[in-house]
Amino acid sequence: MEQGSAREGVRPAYAPGAFSRAPGDGRMPECRVPEQARGEQAGVERAGGRPADGERVMGEHTHSEPPAPRVVQRHSVRGQILDALRAALVDGELVPGQVYSAPALGARFGVSATPVREAMQRLAVEGAVEVVPNRGFRVSERGPRELAELAEVRALIEVPVMMGLARTVPAHRWCGLRPLAEATVTAAAVGDRAAYAESDRAFHRAVLMLSGNEQLVAVADELHRRSQWPLMSGPATRRADLLADASEHTALLDALVSQDLAVVQALVREHFAGADR
Repeated sequence: MEQGSAREGVRPAYAPGAFSRAPGDGRMPECRVPEQARGEQAGVERAGGRPADGERVMGEHTHSEPPAPRVVQRHSVRGQILDALRAALVDGELVPGQVYSAPALGARFGVSATPVREAMQRLAVEGAVEVVPNRGFRVSERGPRELAELAEVRALIEVPVMMGLARTVPAHRWCGLRPLAEATVTAAAVGDRAAYAESDRAFHRAVLMLSGNEQLVAVADELHRRSQWPLMSGPATRRADLLADASEHTALLDALVSQDLAVVQALVREHFAGADR
């Protein structure tokens, strides 16, 4: 699950570097609700009650020349640039410690410096970059300790929520999350770190949204995003690591559908234990 925008929708065509990659073909078995769970759900409906889900369930670019500019649509330019910059952070194309100017990045994206500067200021608020007066923005440098601290806080929030949902959410609701788990496998199969980051966060958001607590979802998602930024040193996330991470999503869904609480607990705790590596 971790690295160290799911952004909804298609990644911007003008994003930096080699952002256009062919999708993989990660297919998974059809999700089947156990016979017992289907029978229990049907019994509730025949009795006129509501199903369980109706109950409150729980300066310049310093190390490379910008490529030829590309034209982008003018509406929501800042949002598109913000998405592209977040993808470049996860991909490691924006290098920790390096300083980037808004005009240079604007030329890279084929837009003026203004939306780039606004997007970078948003990233500064999030802690991804630091403002360097009269030069631009420096990509923040993070160490293993910060990553471990983020993983610990995320576990404190998400593990108890997931365990509560495992006891109350019916199997067919978990089956509805199967396409999101498949998306993580597809991105991992081609080693697309930015696409994996997006789909990973989308999967976690969907799980936590079943709690009905929007504030919890927002806080957990922001912590998750920060945990995906690259470290100041160390190797990039390998394709094999992404595949192993994605497989935990599918295994977790299988355990949730079968309501195997012991397996769910083991998978969730292992998942966050590995988030600081």
